[in-house]
Amino acid sequence: MPSMTRCEFLSLLVAGGAAHNVFRPPAASAAKTRKLVLIAGSPSHPPGMHEFRAGTLLLEKRLAQLPMLAVERHDGGWVEDEATLDDADAIVIYSDGGRKHPLADKGRLAIMERQVRRGVGLGCMHYGVEVLRDDAGAEFKRWLGGYYEHEWSCNPIWTPSFQSFVDHPVSNGVRPFSAEDEWYFNMRFQDGFDASSRKVVGGALFTPILVAKPSDETRDGPYVYPKGPYPHIQANKGRDETMLWTLERPDGGRGFGFTGGHFHRNWQNDEYRKVVMNAICWLAGISVPTLGVGSSSVTDAELERNLDPKPPRNA
Repeated sequence: MPSMTRCEFLSLLVAGGAAHNVFRPPAASAAKTRKLVLIAGSPSHPPGMHEFRAGTLLLEKRLAQLPMLAVERHDGGWVEDEATLDDADAIVIYSDGGRKHPLADKGRLAIMERQVRRGVGLGCMHYGVEVLRDDAGAEFKRWLGGYYEHEWSCNPIWTPSFQSFVDHPVSNGVRPFSAEDEWYFNMRFQDGFDASSRKVVGGALFTPILVAKPSDETRDGPYVYPKGPYPHIQANKGRDETMLWTLERPDGGRGFGFTGGHFHRNWQNDEYRKVVMNAICWLAGISVPTLGVGSSSVTDAELERNLDPKPPRNA
């Protein structure tokens, strides 16, 4: 996807009537240390999949090396004391979704609404981007720009190739890469947002970051569940799809959705890890280096540490 020139981008902002809103910085001063709350979901799926705790531990170790970022990580799908959210600058949820989503509880949804209203950044990863349409769909459109909707979106195992990136801090330093994963696509985006182009709607700026074109075979399925195929997914053969996007809300808050994260092994992919770490730092209001957020490689031994206790695959 080609980068947008400054003139083109300013024209887009003016056309959206939001030039005075989109670039408002997060409420907190850029000079202060930012607080990130990472929420890891409960054990789920066979070994090596949905390793939310182990994945957030890998990210925490690397993010904790960054100046101006204080990382607080929680296991089990929620925080021990909800008061800790009140001074967070960013919250990232890596967990199961649907009825098992940490925000499926209406009380928690209201808590997150309060945090978002004060400008906190909210990011969700993998199954964490799926909520029930009638429970939190409208909120996720406002908070993140979109969400995974059961039997509207789909979840095949495939290997997209990300070859070009829009000019955005989350793309900084990211080189072309590919990774086999359960990459969701055909998200239920806010009306007016396009799966493959930057748009301003209602003062909110939506930017696709990881964009690729699923093959016809990928669209034909099978998907992980339900296996499909879905006629509306097949009808869009040849269309680009977005697997990581960002949202800059009119109030200055930020959001992102990342549909990868199924296979734990992918945290060893340097570019995959970098783009997610870039997104988290951007979410918290930290300036992303031109070359992206650097981090130490993930060894095989480290990858095997902290895995959830789960039955073997053939159990």
